[in-house]
Parts: sequence; structure tokens; C-alpha cells
Amino acid sequence: MAGYVLAIDQGTTSSRAIVFDERFRIAGVGQQEFRQIFPRSGWVEHDPEDIWNSVVATVRTALAGASLSAADIAAIGITNQRETAIVWDRATGEAIHNALVWQDRRTADECRRLVAEGAEATIIAKTGLVVDPYFSGTKIAWLLDNVVDARARAEKGELAFGTVDTFLLWRLTGGRVHATDATNASRTMLFDVDRHEWDDELLRLLRVPRALLPEVKDCAAEFGTTDPSLFGAAIPILGIAGDQHAATLGQACFRPGMAKSTYGTGCFAVLNTGTERAHSNNRLLSTVAYRLDGVTTYALEGSIFVAGAAVQWLRDGLRIMERAEQSGPMAEQADDRQDVYLVPAFVGLGAPHWDAEARGAIFGMTRSTGPNELARAALEAVCFQTADLLDAMRRDWRGSGDVVLRVDGGMVASDWTMQRLADILDSPVDRPVVLETTALGAAWLAGHKAGVWPREENFAASWHLERRFEPRMPAVERGRKLTGWADAVRRTLTGPGS
Repeated sequence: MAGYVLAIDQGTTSSRAIVFDERFRIAGVGQQEFRQIFPRSGWVEHDPEDIWNSVVATVRTALAGASLSAADIAAIGITNQRETAIVWDRATGEAIHNALVWQDRRTADECRRLVAEGAEATIIAKTGLVVDPYFSGTKIAWLLDNVVDARARAEKGELAFGTVDTFLLWRLTGGRVHATDATNASRTMLFDVDRHEWDDELLRLLRVPRALLPEVKDCAAEFGTTDPSLFGAAIPILGIAGDQHAATLGQACFRPGMAKSTYGTGCFAVLNTGTERAHSNNRLLSTVAYRLDGVTTYALEGSIFVAGAAVQWLRDGLRIMERAEQSGPMAEQADDRQDVYLVPAFVGLGAPHWDAEARGAIFGMTRSTGPNELARAALEAVCFQTADLLDAMRRDWRGSGDVVLRVDGGMVASDWTMQRLADILDSPVDRPVVLETTALGAAWLAGHKAGVWPREENFAASWHLERRFEPRMPAVERGRKLTGWADAVRRTLTGPGS
């Protein structure tokens, strides 16, 4: 069988499908943006039909672009925006409500209740996650409580829950398969990452019926086949991983101590800690990196809710640029005498602060502050937040040592941003030749399960460096900038001690 593998990369603002050949090169691509729905401040939704239709369209486009038919594809791998919650009718496949997106903060009060009742220690111990609206569990409860008859129907087994991967799998297989993988399960606040199963105590705490939940499999597993009517032939689905886990695989971070950071709508730094789960003392997540052949590899993760989204805000909200790619050149033209800080807490702050009530703020503006300074502040905010995460990782995991960060995502195409990242981190930053690492990781899961792509060692050998960015900022300047950032964050936090 030819080594063509199709990756479905379903993201927060767009869906993509990429066909890779046996040498891991891109043969065809399809991409389509879809609507973002903001019913209230802090609420973020997607129409599941928009997600589904965009995925079908992009798969067909990618196949056509590669001049291939479905029969030429050895396997499909799926990667997805994590934590986004969808509940649908098992009989019809129709969602009962819009998807509640990972950025959505509507369950902040429920999270506060859980913390006040002393549940957080149990949740952290079992899941490695802090109690926050970011995760799926409280979103499921909200849907059951706010859609007419949903809770009663869920108890009867009439409804199904899934993160986006599970919803797509259900639709792709014509409703025959209700399953997920260990990485997506680990982001629900319902899955015990040590025992590798849905946990009854957590289900009770978060008020989620077990009947809703999918089967949990390895990341590379038999997930069924596509309905032949969709693409012209049945294609095996052999890999699933949440986007940050897929990017970790695509960056070949298979060894403990290897780290990657993905810069898209948000930013997510992941440090491989091996088969031993590292418990965080610094409010990082202790999560599943991936599970292969029944063996779980763990990771420490820091989640930043707003990275590229800050640049989108400058473009679409303030309209100070026409294209996101202009942000780097604008930052380069900014006045070095102005220290302007943007704390992009548009939907709260993630790790290591976890303040759901914090909101965005800009500090240090003067009459001479203009678009260039704001562009620099938005890009530097990503660098400062990454520095916070890596500092916490170094303190949490004794084996981390000196980290060389592998980067991917749309923002890493900016040389200015990557150089500033290396400067702020005081650490090298490696940009690979292949930047589509999230899709590549999903494709690798499916390809090696199908037997047409190599296992870890040989796949890792295919990773190639495009450019290493070495730090060159003077220590005094770096220290001044980090001190200013820490002060800006302190002024933004709403919790005790802020």
C-alpha cells in the first residue's frame, strides 16, 4: 500500500486537511475558516454543523489537490481543538446545542463552587488538572442543565458527549463509533490519568452521567472506517490526539526533557516527563502526552489562552493592521524607549495563574504610543507568557535542565517574534523545516498504525532544523522587561494577593 496518510486538523478558527506522502511531505491541503459565535462576554461557541461541513469540504479539497482518491489513502489521523464540548442525539447525530469552546468561561461560578467545597485537591490528584472553565467537565454539566430535558435524556442513554474528535469520529463512521483517545479524555476533568479510566467520584462531583461518555483508546488504534459515501471509499481511521499532543509527536519530542510550544490562537508549552507523572507545585497541568501500545507517556503543560488571538484583535478589533503577518515588521519599527505591556487576559489568564476573572489590560502607554508599539506589546506578551511557563516547568521537574524549545504554529513564521522569544527565554529556540507539526503528528499516529510509516526512532530522524534562534538580548534589558511584565500581570490578577 502507498504511504499516503490524511490528517484532519480541526482547530479553533479553521479546519484543515493535509495529505502527506511516504516521505512526510505535503501532497495536498484544504483549509476553511468557520464562524466564531460570542453570545455574551466570555462565552464562545461553534456550530457543530459548521465544524462538520468544513471538515468534509477540506478533506475533499486535499484529496483533489493531491490528485488522489480515497482508495489511495492508507489511513486517517484526527487532531482537534481540545476541551471543546459537544452533546448530541444518538439517534439523529444532531447536536442539542452549539459546542462550548475551550475558551468559554460561562462555568466560572461552578468552578468556584467546586473549589469552595474542597473538590479541587481530588480533581488535581486524579486528573492533573486545576479546576477551571477551560476543561470539558463543567461545560457538559452546563449543557445538561440548560437545554430542555437534556439531563433526563442523558441519564436514559439517549445522548452522547464528545470533544471534537469524538463528534467527528461519530459522523465520519456514520454513527457506528463513539470513542476518543487518552489525550482528549485527559482534558475533561473526568478521567483518572493514573488508572486510565473514567472516574465515578469525578462524575459525581461534576454531575455527569457515565452513559454520555465515549470509549477511551490508545492514540494509535482501530477507530473504525469512514462511511464510503463521504469520500468515495472507506478509509481506516487509525490515529487520534488532541492538537497539543499531536504537535508534541510531530515535533518528535519522544524523550523526557524535550519540549515544544505551539503558537496559534493560544499558546501551549509541553514538556515530556516520560512514563512517570510529574506533579506540579506551580499550577501547571500534569497531563497525558500520548498513549501508545498501552503505555502512557506524561507531560507538564502550560496553557496560554491568547497568543495569536491578540494579533487578530489588533487586526479585526482595533484595525491597526490589515494582515497578521504585518505584526512582526511593525514591532521591529516600535520605539525602543517605550515599555508597553499588553496582558491579553481577554478570557481570563491560564497557567500558571489560572484567574478566570482577569481581563485584558495595557500598561505603559503614553501620548506617543501607536500601532507599532501595540504590535510589539502583543508579540512580546506571547514571549513573556512562555517564559512564565518554562520557569514553572524548570521548578516542577528536576530533569528539565536547559530546555531547547521546539516551536510550531502560525506565529513562528515571524523571525522577529522567534528572536524576541529566544531573547526573553535566554534559551535557544528551534524552528523546524516542517511547520505543520500538529497535522504531521496525527498523520504519524495513523501511518505507523497502518504499517506504512516508521515507528518513533526512524520518524524522529526525519525531524530537520530550519533555523535556531540564539538569545542575544543583554541581561539588564531582559531583566527590566521581565520585571515590567510581572508588575503588569500582578495589576491584572483578581485573586488573593493581587
